[in-house]
Amino acid sequence: MRIDAHQHYWKISRNDYGWITPEVPTLYRDFLEENLIPHLQKHKIDKTIVIQAAPTIEETEFILSQSENSEVIAGVVGWIDIEDPSYKRQLELFLDHPKFVGIRVMIQDMPDAKVILKRKYIDAFHHFGELDLPVDLLVHSNQLSAVVKLLDQVTIRGVIDHIAKPVIKEGTTEPWRSHMTEIAKHPAIYCKLSGMVTESDHTQWKLEDFIPYVQHIVKVFGLDRLLYGSDWPVCLLAASYDEVIQIIEKVLPENLTESDKVRIFGENAKTFYKLDV
Repeated sequence: MRIDAHQHYWKISRNDYGWITPEVPTLYRDFLEENLIPHLQKHKIDKTIVIQAAPTIEETEFILSQSENSEVIAGVVGWIDIEDPSYKRQLELFLDHPKFVGIRVMIQDMPDAKVILKRKYIDAFHHFGELDLPVDLLVHSNQLSAVVKLLDQVTIRGVIDHIAKPVIKEGTTEPWRSHMTEIAKHPAIYCKLSGMVTESDHTQWKLEDFIPYVQHIVKVFGLDRLLYGSDWPVCLLAASYDEVIQIIEKVLPENLTESDKVRIFGENAKTFYKLDV
């Protein structure tokens, strides 16, 4: 089974996508399942994981509702407000939904990433670890030192989204490389091969731009902890769905077996998100 482990749906009229404005016309429209299915069919993608795109309970409820009559959506990664003392109750309500598979913590939006090292966050991550709840970590490369320190204090089933957004446009690899090496030492942490094209030059990217980053991720995480994700429709800022999947297929090591590819393009997502599909 082939799985796209990272994509989004949104409806602009909901008004909780503050980062999607008319100044970004490529994204400023509705993107729903009917828009994605032709791409999935073309590339023989059977299922997807829908990821929250707004830090609101209502948006998570919206994408869960989208999943209820969908044969394509295998799981939904939602959002809860860790700053709210009732976050455990929020989580309990979502856990009852059959398509809810985890939460995403949007570290990239935090003015100071060190907030995740405060007691309330440490306690929350301990709680997620006790539940064995899959946790997506959305983080910029310049925030990784906080993630390294976090993972030295908690044990979670986690996945780094978008290979932690290194500055591919500038070809910068350090300290991203060193931090990702440290993070990969934690066996319950996975990494998504997603979101790379939007960290490159949107109009002049080349396949070669991504090779050092993907090679390093493959080296430190191995093939059992890598998940393919398109980051559609955000990827459209720099590349089509076709181009995104071709980038991954072409920059992965040439000596991969068919079994290796099956893991990256589906089986690892089934394992990480504990999918019954």
